[in-house]
Amino acid sequence: METIIIKISGMKNEECVRAVANAIQDLPSIGHIAVSLETGEASVEHGRFVSPEDILQAVVDAGYDAAC
Repeated sequence: METIIIKISGMKNEECVRAVANAIQDLPSIGHIAVSLETGEASVEHGRFVSPEDILQAVVDAGYDAAC
């Protein structure tokens, strides 16, 4: 599995953190996820069945700005 760090803007509270984590977790081949409200970053472990672009799109679809 590979790990990527995603910068996320727009998260305001723990509810936002849960929304981001849930959006990413719904994708296939996702391992460990750590979303930090303090740093505005998510560390995502993923397999080869999902691309970094797919993960970014899931965060955007949840209503947040995201970039690698």
